Amino acid sequence: MGKVTGFLEIDRQEQKYQPAADRIRHYHEFTVPLPAAEVERQASRCMDCGIPFCHGPTGCPVHNQIPDWNDLVYHGEWEAATRNLHSTNNFPEFTGRVCPAPCEEACTLNLESIPVSIKTVEQAIADNGWAKGWIQPQPADVKTGKRVAVVGSGPAGLAAAQQLARAGHEVHVFEKNARAGGLLRYGIPDFKMEKHHIDRRVGQMEAEGVTFHYGEDIGVTRPLASLQDDFDAVLLAAGAERPREAGIPGQELNGVHQAMSFLTQQNRRVGNEPIGDVEPIVAAGKHVVVVGGGDTASDCVGTSFRQGAVRVTQLDIRPPAPATEDKLTVWPYWPTKFRTSSSQAEGAEREFSCATIAFKGDRKGNVTHVQCARVDERRRPIPGSEFDIRADLVMIAIGFAGPNLETFVAEAGDRLALDPRTNVKADTELYKTSLDKVWAAGDVRRGQSLVVWAIREGRQAARAIDLALMGETTLPR
Repeated sequence: MGKVTGFLEIDRQEQKYQPAADRIRHYHEFTVPLPAAEVERQASRCMDCGIPFCHGPTGCPVHNQIPDWNDLVYHGEWEAATRNLHSTNNFPEFTGRVCPAPCEEACTLNLESIPVSIKTVEQAIADNGWAKGWIQPQPADVKTGKRVAVVGSGPAGLAAAQQLARAGHEVHVFEKNARAGGLLRYGIPDFKMEKHHIDRRVGQMEAEGVTFHYGEDIGVTRPLASLQDDFDAVLLAAGAERPREAGIPGQELNGVHQAMSFLTQQNRRVGNEPIGDVEPIVAAGKHVVVVGGGDTASDCVGTSFRQGAVRVTQLDIRPPAPATEDKLTVWPYWPTKFRTSSSQAEGAEREFSCATIAFKGDRKGNVTHVQCARVDERRRPIPGSEFDIRADLVMIAIGFAGPNLETFVAEAGDRLALDPRTNVKADTELYKTSLDKVWAAGDVRRGQSLVVWAIREGRQAARAIDLALMGETTLPR
C-alpha cells in the first residue's frame, strides 16, 4: 500500500497557511495547497497496515477507504481515487476543509506523531476532481415514483437528499434560509470554507433532480403534517441550533451575544445577503471576549480579528491539556491534547481554568467587563481568585442544546419522542422517529457533532428510507 518504504524516506508535509498578518485582511480561504507531485509523495507514506484504523470506527465516521485512495494517488491514478473517495463521502471537499481529521489521530504512524497527511490528500483529490471535470451529476436511470421531503439542507440533509435522488426518488429539500448549506454556510466562516463549494454541490444535486425550497421553516411557515400528507417519507435533518443556556448574570447587557448570531451575520455579509432586522454585531475597534473553548469559539476569534478587533481574549474553563498524549493509552482514539487553531494563532489571548462569573456594565446597560475566577480541579471557582477583563463585545460559545423547539417539535408535541437531551429520538439502524413516515438524522438526532458524522447519518438514513419505501435497497450504509 503506497510506497513500501515511503514512511521511512519522506517527511510529513501539510498545506501551509498564509501569514497571519496577511490572512486577517480578508475572508477567503488561506491555505496554500501542495503541488500534485508532493501530494503523491505524501500519499506514498501510507503503510501496509494489518488493521487500518484510519477508516475503521475509531477513525473516519464515513469509513473512507483511505489506504486505497492513498495508493491510487501515489500511482497517479487521480480519477480512480476520485471515484473511490466519493463512494463513501458525498462531499469530500467539505470534510477536507473543516473535519478535525480523527483519521490522522488513528493513523498507525501517529504512534510516532507523524501520521499520513490524510486530510490534505482528501481535499486535493476532491479539488482536482472538480478541476478536471470528473465530478458530474449522476441522475437515476429509473424513477421509483416515490416522493421524499428532507427538512434542512445542512450536511446530513444534503447527503441524504443526494443518495435518495440517485436511488430514483423525487426529493424535495426544505430550507428555512435563503440558501442551502445550514451551518456549513451560515456558521462556518468563509476563511475556513468558501461557500462556492456548497453552491457547486447544490447545482450538481439540482441536475440530479433534487428540488430546493427556500424560506421554508417547517413547523412555522409550513406544518410538518402537510409534508406527511404530501410525501411518502420525511427526513428531519434540521440540525441542533439551540444555544446552550449559559445562566451568567449580566447576560442581558448590550454587547453580550450568542456566538452563532455573530457568525451568521458576518457570513451573510460575505455572501451579500441582508442580515435582517437585527442589531448589527461588529468587533471593529473593540475589546472582544469569547466564552468557550471549542471550534465555534475559535471561529468567533478569527472573525473578530478580521473585523478589526483591538484585542481578543478567549476564556476556557478547562485547564491546559498536555502537549502530547500518552499514545499507548489513547491511540487510536481522539486524544485530549493542547491544540492551537489557526484563528487562535492570529493573536488571541487564552485564559485557561477560568470561569465566567458575571458580565458587568455601565449605567447605559452596555457591557464593560467580564468578571472571571480561577477554578479548581472540579471546575469550582476559587474564592479570592476573581479578576476582570475589559470587554466591549462578548460572544458566548459554549455549545448547542439541541434542535429549535418552537418549530416542528412544538407542532408535533408529545407525538414526537425526544431523548433526555431534547434531540429527536431515533436509533442508528432504522433512523425512524415516533411519527408516521418521519425519520431523523444528523445533529437533530445525535446532538451537536461533526460535519463528517452528519454526512454519515444522512447516508445511512437515506438507505433506511429507501429500504422502507422499496423493500430493498442498493444504497450503502
